Amino acid sequence: MHVLVLGGTTEARRLAESLVEALPAGARVTSSLAGRVASPKLPPGEVRVGGFGGADGLAEWLRTHRVDALIDATHPFAGTISFHAASAAAAAHVPLLALRRPGWVPVDGDRWHPVGSLDEAAAALPTLGRRVFLTTGRMGLAAFAGLDSLWFLMRSVDAPEGPCPARMEVLLDRGPFTLDGERELIRRHRLDVLVTKDSGGDATAPKLAAARETGIPVVVVRRPPVPEGVPVAATPEAAVEWLAGLRG
Repeated sequence: MHVLVLGGTTEARRLAESLVEALPAGARVTSSLAGRVASPKLPPGEVRVGGFGGADGLAEWLRTHRVDALIDATHPFAGTISFHAASAAAAAHVPLLALRRPGWVPVDGDRWHPVGSLDEAAAALPTLGRRVFLTTGRMGLAAFAGLDSLWFLMRSVDAPEGPCPARMEVLLDRGPFTLDGERELIRRHRLDVLVTKDSGGDATAPKLAAARETGIPVVVVRRPPVPEGVPVAATPEAAVEWLAGLRG
């Protein structure tokens, strides 16, 4: 058996670890990373880095490498590759599963402002605050580049590229983050609004609790949908069970 995991997330690494342990001798587990992070944490098993050349290229890769199952464990906001995976899996007749951590759910005390895109997030900011904690990653900063009256603390794993807000401090850091650490960032930088994507998971959730405690609003970018007809697992354990069902 050969399983291809489209990875780059914590769940993808956990899945690769579980598959390497659970599959019989001779089985192959290949993790594919997009290559957007300079020093990624590599999962066990085989690893490839880079794109496939669209849906057609991925379909050809599935056929050439005799892939028996494809698991899309990419970031919830990596929408393009998910649709390429659905198209490629159908063309190559390979079973496909999407591994998606559950999204965040607001609780009492949260001041969330859901939006559909980074552009909508940028449009909402001037009425919500002046000192922005921007945690949407280094891609897409151009959406905020014209907000010259606002100050941004932008946190990401790697340094940003392309158009950026004029008044911005960059904090290079990788989660998981702690509640105490997020409280201190808000206090030290006098942050009064948070912008985040609904990535889900525990590694970056403390910022939401810190925002709730301090009463600052949170602009939450909704995640894109999984392609229609693709089954979804919420945990690596559920993905392993799905694969076991394929093997009988």
